[in-house]
Amino acid sequence: MRKLLLFLLLIVVLIPKATAQNDGIVAAVAGIAAIGAIAMSIENMKEQAELKATEWLLNDEPDITSFSLKTLDFDGKKAKDMSAVSLITYKIQEFELAEEPEVNGKKFVLFGFTSHGWISDYGVDFSRIRWHLIDSEEWMNMMVAYVKTASNQTDDSSIKEHLRNGKIVNRGISERSKTTIPFYKLEGDMYTVADYNNMMKLVYNERSLGIYLKETSNLVQIGRGDIIKIHDFFYGAK
Repeated sequence: MRKLLLFLLLIVVLIPKATAQNDGIVAAVAGIAAIGAIAMSIENMKEQAELKATEWLLNDEPDITSFSLKTLDFDGKKAKDMSAVSLITYKIQEFELAEEPEVNGKKFVLFGFTSHGWISDYGVDFSRIRWHLIDSEEWMNMMVAYVKTASNQTDDSSIKEHLRNGKIVNRGISERSKTTIPFYKLEGDMYTVADYNNMMKLVYNERSLGIYLKETSNLVQIGRGDIIKIHDFFYGAK
């Protein structure tokens, strides 16, 4: 990316500006260069956030001593405004030390809940991120509570079985392209809520999973694709 940006900037300097056509070319190339600079800035922000996630894990989870940490999604929410509340997710997996270690140990997902103003003209304020680590069991518990909030199903064992064999889509839980647990068809201004734990409430609205953080009074709606990614990470192919 850096080489491409340098190349585009050299074109801007070297292309003659004698004609309107040349001016148009220069303007177009300058626009491409600006897009490249923005892409580099976002990539740098991702790298900084991944470093902060690693630092949090080292500080708060000292028992996890050999692990792989990768960004699952840098903006796992439905809204587009990244300066507002958003969600960053990381997939973490332990491994045994060896000459050629294989990443095949216990899996975790780290949530990074941001709050309003975490990105501003002055840069990124990582102190506005609240971290929360979960394993496959906690994810299953969250999804069971969510399904019970979004449907008329109440039996935990039955819901877990459907979740292990399928995935959550817009309409409910789908197994082999068939909806086995349908969700309520709510309007945009209708909500159902489950008080999940001391940290969060789970909210069902417009076929979306919302997490309401009690500490910051922020509501984040997680994109359906991100729910599927997390579920596949925990319960997909071994």
